[in-house]
Amino acid sequence: MEPLEEPGRHAARPLGLPALKALSHPLRLQLLEMLSRYGAQTASGLAERLGESSGSTSYHLRQLAKHSLVREVPDKGNGRERWWERPPGPITVGPESRQGDPATISAARIVARQFGQNRAQALEDFLRFGDETLGEEWMDASVLNTSNLRVSREQLAEISDRVVAYLGDIVEEYRDAGGPDALPVQMHFNAFPLVDPGHPGTAGSTHQEKTT
Repeated sequence: MEPLEEPGRHAARPLGLPALKALSHPLRLQLLEMLSRYGAQTASGLAERLGESSGSTSYHLRQLAKHSLVREVPDKGNGRERWWERPPGPITVGPESRQGDPATISAARIVARQFGQNRAQALEDFLRFGDETLGEEWMDASVLNTSNLRVSREQLAEISDRVVAYLGDIVEEYRDAGGPDALPVQMHFNAFPLVDPGHPGTAGSTHQEKTT
């Protein structure tokens, strides 16, 4: 299972073929990632962040909205400037996607691979730019943790379920606890502040549910 969103009180939503096909476009995956990381944004704001045209980001946001992967923010913006957000709750590319027809399997592989690349890039940005953009206290609060052991398939499934459930409880406890100095944080478990090299001055200005 490959979650895009942290476990919590919301039931996981497995992605079917239509949603997988919609999400397999590289820009759409980037848009969903940016909304997951940094909270509600406009098409023009996302375009600036990603180096795209606002027409392109607006079009692809509408395509994602058709599959409830993003949604407009109620009572925010105006007719000229819509705000978009990532709905709460986990979405998954699970075992059922790997046992479907060839089109589903291919789309699931593309999406799952991009999820992994996004995580790797977030960690790379933290390692490259964290010292100069975050400061010593934030670096000391972060952790990159690796454990090695030999277990059976059943034991691995049990460990995974326990860790996911435990992290879900922690995430719910701290979801709305951040103050004015809060930064968006990502946990794998690794846990580290997200660093945006292209927008270092705004890295901590928004918040929303984060990916794991």
